[in-house]
Amino acid sequence: MLRAFANRNYRLWASADLVSVTGTWMQVLGLNWVVMERTGSATSVGLSVALSTVPALLFGPWAGALADRFPPRRLILAGESMHLVIALLLAFTVWSGLPLPVLFTLTATAGLVGTFEGPALGRFASQVVPRHDLGNALAWNSVTNSTGRVLGMSLAGVLAAVVGEPALFLINGATFLAVIGTVLMMRSGQFHPLEMSRPEHAGVLAGLSYLRTQHVLVVLFALGFVLSSLGRNYQVTMAAMADGPLNAGSAGYGTLSSVFAVGTVLGGLAAARVREFTLPLLLGAAAATSVLQAVSGFLPGVLGFAVALVPIAAGAVVIDTVKSTRLQLDAAESMRGRVLAVQGTVAGGAGALGAPALGWLSEHLGPQEALFVAGAVTLMVTGAAALVLRTLARRPAPAQ
Repeated sequence: MLRAFANRNYRLWASADLVSVTGTWMQVLGLNWVVMERTGSATSVGLSVALSTVPALLFGPWAGALADRFPPRRLILAGESMHLVIALLLAFTVWSGLPLPVLFTLTATAGLVGTFEGPALGRFASQVVPRHDLGNALAWNSVTNSTGRVLGMSLAGVLAAVVGEPALFLINGATFLAVIGTVLMMRSGQFHPLEMSRPEHAGVLAGLSYLRTQHVLVVLFALGFVLSSLGRNYQVTMAAMADGPLNAGSAGYGTLSSVFAVGTVLGGLAAARVREFTLPLLLGAAAATSVLQAVSGFLPGVLGFAVALVPIAAGAVVIDTVKSTRLQLDAAESMRGRVLAVQGTVAGGAGALGAPALGWLSEHLGPQEALFVAGAVTLMVTGAAALVLRTLARRPAPAQ
């Protein structure tokens, strides 16, 4: 269960990641609260969130190509340094009361930096552990992200009231210093090298040409898109259920969100116990969570819905861990950055399209019916993916 922690570099990286994720969520909460406080508009908060995700949709493929051409450690150090500057500028902007367009510009800039840093972070994760420990490391990354999210949002609520919102951005800036220091402390001799892209195979078009021959990866992208869009946007359906059939209000929504977070931690711990991250495991988890989603809205009361949320959240983490592991291990090392960039673009598109779709279904059919329809669709798509993958398994594997 703790295989990844046998590697010194991973122990350092996991510690830095926890600190960084905690700071990031403190900044996210602080930013959303500042926008809401100044405008009183949830639409403005949504715009702020969208500005941070749009760069991934526009520039993701180029970020992946860059990650395949240069050492990820160098890109991470550059990215963390720019994030540090942006955090300090956000703190100054909020403290001095500069207009919202400045805040939105910095938010979009942070999203752009994150877009180009993301594939490098993915490749770097493959360098701090050997190949056979990658799945275990990704599972623990899920635990770290969930824990950091809970810590960050909890601390932000307290600190914002005590010392003010600008402090949240300053603290986040300090976490980037911690990451930079940790990366510099890692032993280069203990990295597990990955093949980088040769000049003739570099670029976005070469990556797309490669993906056209990797049918299993394409199926995983398509399945991931459906699962993420209709089976993952629980922030929307939990709010609709709390406000509608459950009549639980904002307090109930907060409780359900906490239950979901606990489920993600349990899912990460369960994934950490897995030794072989196989496609049958992915498909089984997808089918199980789809069935649970379809019936969750009809379970009695807040307690019944909350009980269903725990395995749904845990299953989502198992799905993400298996899918990310397979995408990395089944892709050529020199193409891994571009594959990870496509994964990020697919996830961004799923969030951008899935959340409004679930909201529309909840308004026109009802929250319970929306959950049932979404679960039925994801179950059917999972079955179709299983049939396609079985057919592909009988064919000779394409050249890497």
